[in-house]
Amino acid sequence: MKRILLSLALGAAMLAGPAQAQEPIRIGVIQTLSGPAAVLGQQARDGLQLAVRQLGGRMGGREVQVIVVDDELKPDVAVQRVQALIDRDRVDFVVGPIFSNILQAIHAPVVNSQRTFLISANAGPSSYAGRGCHENFFVTSYQNDQVHEVLGAYAQRQNMKKVFLLTPNYQAGRDAMAGFKRHFRGEIVDEVYVPLNTLDFSSELARIGSSGADGLFTFMPGGMGVNLVRQYGQAGLTQRVPFLSAFTVDESTLPAQQDAAIGMLAGMTWAPNMDNPQNKKFVADYEAAFGSVPGSYAMQAYDAAMLINSAVVATGGNLSDRAAVRTALRKADFTSLRGRFRFANNHYPIQDFYTVRAAKRPDGKFQTEIVDRIFENYTDVYAAQCQMRW
Repeated sequence: MKRILLSLALGAAMLAGPAQAQEPIRIGVIQTLSGPAAVLGQQARDGLQLAVRQLGGRMGGREVQVIVVDDELKPDVAVQRVQALIDRDRVDFVVGPIFSNILQAIHAPVVNSQRTFLISANAGPSSYAGRGCHENFFVTSYQNDQVHEVLGAYAQRQNMKKVFLLTPNYQAGRDAMAGFKRHFRGEIVDEVYVPLNTLDFSSELARIGSSGADGLFTFMPGGMGVNLVRQYGQAGLTQRVPFLSAFTVDESTLPAQQDAAIGMLAGMTWAPNMDNPQNKKFVADYEAAFGSVPGSYAMQAYDAAMLINSAVVATGGNLSDRAAVRTALRKADFTSLRGRFRFANNHYPIQDFYTVRAAKRPDGKFQTEIVDRIFENYTDVYAAQCQMRW
């Protein structure tokens, strides 16, 4: 009887082994998919799903299951939904979110879980780039300050003497201010923070118009950026006070801003017209699938999926050894759509940064286009404070 029971147990174990190995890799995607900023989350969701589709729905020989949830731009909602991804859906990776306040809410539950890695495909607050860095947290976008640093360096090169600063009042807005100031040596004539999701900028525009500024620097993502650019032109400021921005004039906002945004400068790590084979295919495939021009949100999420795929392939599809998965993620052995890309010791990218300009294509669609490289192989300033060494 003991031999029979042992044989049955061994047989069951042998059957369970292959079945378990064939469980899908589960990727939880948490993005803002409702409200004025929904277009940003939709781009990120679509970019990641395009990558999975191009991989044939498999990574390392295993099926991939993508589970998408909406954080509603509410930290408490985000915590509840990411906890469900971890506990109920048992995801292997969490990708997202767009906004830094959401990332701050979900960071601890994900990175301290027993099986899940957190990969931010957009938000990159300073709080996790330095002393708060974590071995289970990776970023495929940038450290928040860096894109804004591009505009500060540009304003300095253009010899602007006085600049007006305008951002939303949350972590990414504060990082934006800090980033711009890092390379700008002129006078800050005013520094204004508005509530997140502000859509009426009439009082701020009046202050800009009377400030005597040589330029405006702003960070207004999503619907905020759409309204600001429209109202800026209506107030007659476009020709008087040059408009410098990050995440305000991009592929997520240009379809609504259209001609009002043409010529406005921004900073970014990439643009749809970046000249490399993988990016040309990505842009063509994205436009064919979704009918719109991809922006950085889509690009970064696409790269996040390819980063995950590189780790799954490197570990032979075995995600049970977290140290091995972490080592594979750190190697970033994939071809980024932006070209050069590798991780610093804090798991934020080392990459190039550019000024980009809003333009209208011959087919009537709008996109940003690369103007000049401002920083090359740039590591964020907080990496030196991170204690991780590998």
